[in-house]
Amino acid sequence: MKRRFTVRQRGVAVVTALLLTTLAVTIVANLFWQQQVQVRSIENQRLHSQARWLLRSVLDFARLILRQDMLDNRSMTLSDRIWATPVQPTRLDDLIKRERIEGESFDASFSGQNYDAQSRYNLANLASTTGAGGINKKQVAVFARLLQILQLDPALAKAVAVQVARSEGAGLLQQPPGTTPPPDIEAVPPGGGQPMKMLRAEDLLSVSGFDQKAIDKLREFVIVLPAATPINVNTAPAELLAALFNGSVSEGQNLVVARKRSPFVNVGTFKQHVNKPLLLQDSDLDCRSDYFLVMSRIKLDRAELVSWSLIHRDQNGTQVVWIREI
Repeated sequence: MKRRFTVRQRGVAVVTALLLTTLAVTIVANLFWQQQVQVRSIENQRLHSQARWLLRSVLDFARLILRQDMLDNRSMTLSDRIWATPVQPTRLDDLIKRERIEGESFDASFSGQNYDAQSRYNLANLASTTGAGGINKKQVAVFARLLQILQLDPALAKAVAVQVARSEGAGLLQQPPGTTPPPDIEAVPPGGGQPMKMLRAEDLLSVSGFDQKAIDKLREFVIVLPAATPINVNTAPAELLAALFNGSVSEGQNLVVARKRSPFVNVGTFKQHVNKPLLLQDSDLDCRSDYFLVMSRIKLDRAELVSWSLIHRDQNGTQVVWIREI
């Protein structure tokens, strides 16, 4: 009887030891797993930080190209120049000659393309910032025609103009006594407060009547720039060119074909090809651009950084206005 009890005690001791061993192994394994997660998190942060530094280098390269284009072509900005050439995925080791550390795996590449931001319709043009502000009726007519061409409701143009004007503070000021607004400027309807300023095409979702499908249609045709800008008739798509004179897409495509043969050297040349009354003033059009979008894709090992940046250039140089990571 005593022998059987002793054997039972030994069995309980063995089971207890196995349980304690299993618990200890589980705790140690969990500690190692947590440490591995922390190490991987630190590595990911380092890779993303390095990718952002590489992005700065890519933007410096884009600024250099755009600066040189302005020096070579002061009066015109054309989409068949080197600044608009897409950069296919390129390994950085092919561009940078350096001594590789033994056992090092340097897997980094970049790709991207520059786009003329003034080839798109700038929603900031809808609001007038002169005097007491208001809505620019001519700009609303062009935007409405663009919406109609894209098979969207043209009545939404007025709603967007009201929101843009209110976000800019236009219409919240009082007209001086005894003055009347210019004939092309319409007062902003009272009420509604001052909404947040639009920063991108996706902000149109805050306007009643726009949905995601409408945004997808407009994404490549509209933009929000820091200030009102003229439309570059040398780079604008056929749809926007047609909206400038209330024409059809086929008429806009004819203009695209014509400028490929001979670029528009000034607004007067463009008007001769249109041969129809324009909805905008000559000052609202141009043949050169100062704002550009830069799409960049940086790959560094397992990290990938995709971003859009806005670059502004003038006689003083080029500056990065904003960077938005996707």
